Amino acid sequence: MKRVLRLLALTAASALACMTAALAGSSAGAVFAPVARSALVTVDGVTTGDTLVLRVLRTADLQPLPGVELTVSVGGHVVPVTARPEGTWAVPLQDLTTKAPAGLSIVVAHDGVREVLDGRLPGGATAAPPSQSAGGASTLIHKQMAWWILNVVIVLIGVIAVSRRMS
Repeated sequence: MKRVLRLLALTAASALACMTAALAGSSAGAVFAPVARSALVTVDGVTTGDTLVLRVLRTADLQPLPGVELTVSVGGHVVPVTARPEGTWAVPLQDLTTKAPAGLSIVVAHDGVREVLDGRLPGGATAAPPSQSAGGASTLIHKQMAWWILNVVIVLIGVIAVSRRMS
């Protein structure tokens, strides 16, 4: 019985940690929106804080495309792009909004092919300030999931407490 209570306490602690991350505005589940597309590749993006996060997928099956090189330019000026460990690329949003926020030129080099795609920032023609970045809906979903997990844990603790008294 003590093992079950310890497991429930650990689950409750995990739920609280998840809820804390959701309340802090975690962008782990941010929703990617289409930025640019060709017959071979699709570039999706999401703004998180002061960064535009891009990912490159195969258009046919929407799976990540390995071995990709990415270059982004705005108004003819190349902006810095940083590869991230999870297979996405980070572009500082301030570099995009100070030049020409409406259009992006994305060069994707893959499988011996070099494609130049024209795209727009996700969420419209202009970049939103960090306080209005895309991902508000995903934060709401995280909050709801955290509350559901916490409620289930509380009910399980109650069931165990009642079953101990009845036996």
